[in-house]
Amino acid sequence: MKYKLKSIWIRSMSWEYWPFALVYGPIIPFYLWYSIRARSFFFFSASNPTIQNGGFLMESKYAIDTIIPSKYRPPSVFFKPGVPFEEIVLQINAQEFGLPLIVKPDIGGKGVGVHKVDSIIALKEVVSIFTVPFIIQPFIELPNEIGLFYINIPGSGKPFITGIVEKQFLIITGDGKHTILELLEMNPRYLLQIPTLMKHYRQDIHRILPDKVQELLVPFGNHARGSLFIDRAELISPLLVSTFSKICNEIDGFNFGRLDIRYKTWEELERGENFSIIELNGAGSEPTHIYDPKHSLLFAWKEIIRHWKLLWMVSIANRKLMNLKFMNLKTGVKLLMDTRKYDNECRRTFN
Repeated sequence: MKYKLKSIWIRSMSWEYWPFALVYGPIIPFYLWYSIRARSFFFFSASNPTIQNGGFLMESKYAIDTIIPSKYRPPSVFFKPGVPFEEIVLQINAQEFGLPLIVKPDIGGKGVGVHKVDSIIALKEVVSIFTVPFIIQPFIELPNEIGLFYINIPGSGKPFITGIVEKQFLIITGDGKHTILELLEMNPRYLLQIPTLMKHYRQDIHRILPDKVQELLVPFGNHARGSLFIDRAELISPLLVSTFSKICNEIDGFNFGRLDIRYKTWEELERGENFSIIELNGAGSEPTHIYDPKHSLLFAWKEIIRHWKLLWMVSIANRKLMNLKFMNLKTGVKLLMDTRKYDNECRRTFN
């Protein structure tokens, strides 16, 4: 209750924390307009032909990994829930995975169910809670992370980048006086994460952090897990566009979506060096630069609508060039029902 009232106030005052329906509801007519023009509510299915459902809903992360050249991504191993732990250890040893590891649901987003584990004991504890298929991959130690939104309208010959978001991880700095919990309480963004962090850190959250010592509490860049998103559109350069046009051209059938990338330095990333694509998101990708606190809800609406139009353009182009058919109503409704059922299962598992 102590944090619940503060959380309600913080969320109500910042649109970036509002429920999905509240943010997207007012602009749904624009999506319906593009659906009418496409004569399909599910036109997105043609956007990325090699990704299940175009990557809008219920797409497998492991399956997506198979279309990304191995030189650009971390290796991963797929498991079904209930698999004997000995089999998990056998497979990650066969792949020569070192610690730490990332464990995450094969289907899902917004950081739900994502865990970093630093020991085999912790791995056993984490995988025991999974009731949905999951993947395990090495944690990429590169220090920086961005989301890069890439679009290629088939037949245009001119791929482009519509946005870059810099992800600043949830890091606290000690003062030698306050506990980790008290430091979290001083930052409205971090305060929202206290219930989750208390489950993970348990009694350690009451530890006093020495003066000027930093501690990384959430080691991946996810807005729902406390990361600060910064719009870095000014970093889009001809060299970056050229580099990632070549890289994405090697990802069969990928035309629309966001690449979540870890990298060492910006100069190296522009040249396509020392980076790793830790996740590729398709038609369901959000232009996450909208979550920069400096942006208004009106800005967010404009960007979402702009990307819906581009998604429509990509899908229409693919239909014409590849003679693709859009997902029919029956299949689309089943997709929505399956998504709701799966989301409910994840909430029961990870909340």
